[in-house]
Amino acid sequence: MTRLSVPARENVPEASKPILDAVEKQLGVVPNMFRLFASSPAALTALTGFDAANARLLNLKTRNAIALAVGQVNGCGYCLSAHTYVGINLAKISPQEAVLNRQGSSGDAKIAAAAHFAARVAQTRGQVDDADLADVREAGYSDAQVVEIISVVAQNVLTNFVNNVAQTDIDFPAVSADDLEAAA
Repeated sequence: MTRLSVPARENVPEASKPILDAVEKQLGVVPNMFRLFASSPAALTALTGFDAANARLLNLKTRNAIALAVGQVNGCGYCLSAHTYVGINLAKISPQEAVLNRQGSSGDAKIAAAAHFAARVAQTRGQVDDADLADVREAGYSDAQVVEIISVVAQNVLTNFVNNVAQTDIDFPAVSADDLEAAA
């Protein structure tokens, strides 16, 4: 049971309703996380703005790999469930790739470098070492793209923290941070 109120769609503040309409148009549903954020129109606006900006950066497979790596680091079952679903159904990755992403890796070397770097950023709260930065650059990421990876990490840290605090009810096929070994 969620620890923060997740309002029913009809009970969200008026300012949040058009944003939720746009989420529903894009996803076909309004996941619990967005209704949770909708209790604060400002927070929902920030989240969806962050998401829209980051969607113009790295490709979906890379952004989703980052989301899974960061979700695993932060132990966010909601986000792991959502991004496993998105990865398999929208980014068209395999379940095995989703597990690799959670481990900060990938079957694709360039995505693996981004996922590993993202995991290190989350694990170290940004205090990565020179070798971490050298590795992601060696994989072909420019300094601007390193900033973009960090931006995607920050967006996912936000959703991980909100969902971990709220213990948001998972409305996707459930994935637990604790079951990584079983999924491998």
